[in-house]
Amino acid sequence: MKIVIIGSGNVSYHLAKAFQQNNIPVSQIFGRNESDLKFISDQLQIPFSTSKLNDADLYLICVSDGSVGEVSRLITKENCLVAHTSGSLPKEILAGNYRKASFYPLQTFSKSKNLDYKEIPFFVESEGEEDLELLKNIALKISKKVMVSTYEKRKYIHLTAVFACNFVNHLYARAKEISDSQEIPFDYFLPLIKETTQKIEILEPKLAQTGPAIRNDERVLKAHEELITDQEQLKIYKIMNESIKKMYEL
Repeated sequence: MKIVIIGSGNVSYHLAKAFQQNNIPVSQIFGRNESDLKFISDQLQIPFSTSKLNDADLYLICVSDGSVGEVSRLITKENCLVAHTSGSLPKEILAGNYRKASFYPLQTFSKSKNLDYKEIPFFVESEGEEDLELLKNIALKISKKVMVSTYEKRKYIHLTAVFACNFVNHLYARAKEISDSQEIPFDYFLPLIKETTQKIEILEPKLAQTGPAIRNDERVLKAHEELITDQEQLKIYKIMNESIKKMYEL
């Protein structure tokens, strides 16, 4: 089977790397950014092109959501299998006379960060059972966590991921603004962050909650609000505490 990965960003890099580590050959990486493609090619010894899209049995489109439809039109081969890697798009966004699917890895990717691919969940969807089995088998060579998912369910998977990852990381960034303002090294907070993350591996997140809001400690909450001079930080602080109180009916 010939596999081509389209895209030069973090997802394409890590998928290509995961495939390589599990003896799944990738015949080409195709995209627009030559320097990024060359980096992936040099790292993984996979041919790349910015001009000629090779013939393949399976194309994996790893580009931004807004570009998936446009990029999918570059594939003119009929009756091949084309899958995008988006968590928030239907397979029908793919525009061509070929078999359509999705191959969604649930993870945040950065080229500079090594990952244990066996722990990354993959959610697969296709138009036919044969293609579904093919994508499942490919994913199972990479990961021990593979699930068939409809687009309706995948929308909620992606929404959950935004809450659990993107929002949490934004809070880290806001927290660092506060620690930086007082010249407190942010890495002093990393043990706390690690413990919080590890705790929810054994406890329901709702049961793991601590802090002044769940204790309904109005004195501490008020004192914190008086310390915060940035209006955006203050708005986040109040919204988060109100949400905690409502969850625990305080």
